[in-house]
Amino acid sequence: MASRPKPAADTASIRQATRADLLAIYRIEKQVFDQPWPYAAFEGLLDAPAFLVAEATVSDGPTVDPAASSYTDGSGILGYVVADRTPNHGRDIGHIKDFAVRPDAQRDGLGRRLLRQALQRLARVGASVVKLEVRASNRKAQRLYDSEGFEPVRKEPSYYGDGEAAYVMALDLG
Repeated sequence: MASRPKPAADTASIRQATRADLLAIYRIEKQVFDQPWPYAAFEGLLDAPAFLVAEATVSDGPTVDPAASSYTDGSGILGYVVADRTPNHGRDIGHIKDFAVRPDAQRDGLGRRLLRQALQRLARVGASVVKLEVRASNRKAQRLYDSEGFEPVRKEPSYYGDGEAAYVMALDLG
């Protein structure tokens, strides 16, 4: 079996997630996180203003899709971001709820592109500040968020089900 060449982040398209994407999103979630969200959580957020997927198309024929452990026609979901907006007295708050890139597509700038697209969408729907939570041990994600202007606001002890703390980070879009 041929393996999929590493997808190029700059050629992936980013679009709103659809119901047809949910299984691929859930597979990535299970690959990336030790405590994955349930499938139903993604279903419930399909209408979120910034539930985006990055999709690549490999033009050199059928390959093996590591996320699906099966053959595919060459197209596939490489990553996703789930973000919504909450009204807040004229200073609406965007919240990046979940964000992941398939392991074979990491370290190519795709996560940064997804994050920036989500921030643009949140700004368009009126969010003036965006927050997120990140595991205290996830230094790679913290570096990405820091490089995009997020600042740590506070540390939430025992935030995750396994007892790990989270940093709450925020970005002022104004």
